[in-house]
Amino acid sequence: MARAGLYKSDVQKARDALLAQRKKPSVDAVRVALGNTGSKTTIHRYLRELEGEEGGGPARTVAVSDALQDLVARLASRLQEEAESILTQERERHQAELHSRQQALSGAQEEAAALSSRLQRTEASLHQEQAAHALLQQNLGDRIAEIAQLNERIAGMTVRLADHEAHTRSLEDKHAHAREALEHYRTSTKEQREQELRRHEHQVQELQVALRQANEALGAKNQELLVLNRDNGQWLERHGRIERELAQLRQAHEGQHSEVVALRQTATDYLALQERWKTDAKTLDTMRNELAQVQDTLARERERRESAEADALRANARLEALEPLLNQLTPAQNAVKKTRRGHAQDGGAD
Repeated sequence: MARAGLYKSDVQKARDALLAQRKKPSVDAVRVALGNTGSKTTIHRYLRELEGEEGGGPARTVAVSDALQDLVARLASRLQEEAESILTQERERHQAELHSRQQALSGAQEEAAALSSRLQRTEASLHQEQAAHALLQQNLGDRIAEIAQLNERIAGMTVRLADHEAHTRSLEDKHAHAREALEHYRTSTKEQREQELRRHEHQVQELQVALRQANEALGAKNQELLVLNRDNGQWLERHGRIERELAQLRQAHEGQHSEVVALRQTATDYLALQERWKTDAKTLDTMRNELAQVQDTLARERERRESAEADALRANARLEALEPLLNQLTPAQNAVKKTRRGHAQDGGAD
């Protein structure tokens, strides 16, 4: 950084001190003597002015030939032009490469942001699918428990139905036996009445007594028949009720079968959701791999950018290395010009 208030007298003192130490008063040497302060351009300008003021003295006469001095001046000018051209090219190349690297980096960052957003959306969708999957699992467990309960109820009802059927068969057997007994009684009574009628003329009194006894027995049997018919009606009513309960049980069984079919459809949907979840998981892994590749590309772009910056630093270092040589060649050019002017003045005097 240039020191504020750098004067020509300070540069002259530092230059004289270096000359007294038999050192070459270059720009860098004078700047070091000044405490590493002051602009190199200002120091160089002051040194040129001091050399211009002292150029006519005999102590600064250059002991070289005119051809060598001219050659040195041309070489210095050409070297300066080449250095400036190389520096300009390096700067332009560095700027172009830096611009392309920045564009590539911006594209990679945008692509990484897009992939990150897509990954977030996919993860959110995956969380929703997982929640739906958990809910379906819970519903499936509840339906399985309901099916188990319904199966237990069906088993109990089946046992009860078997008991009712057995009881109904027993009642039917009793009814059949009662009808057989009645038929047998009717048959025997008819035969007895026929026998009584054949012996009617001979056994009127006996038949009347027997008829009265038969009527009494018939009344009792009719009473028993009425009781049996009433019991049979009650058993038929119970049988009808059992039939209705059986129909209700069958209807409930059909409803349970429909629920089982619905549960099978739910299980199918659950398997489809599992397949979809697997597909989404594979897609998520693919997107993660793509994001890793983009991050690798971004890292390589950063390395190339750092390499370009290092090249720029090396170019600047090369420029700084060329500046002392240019500073050294500039006094030689001034000395050549002064020598030429001196020769021209001498020729005019002659």
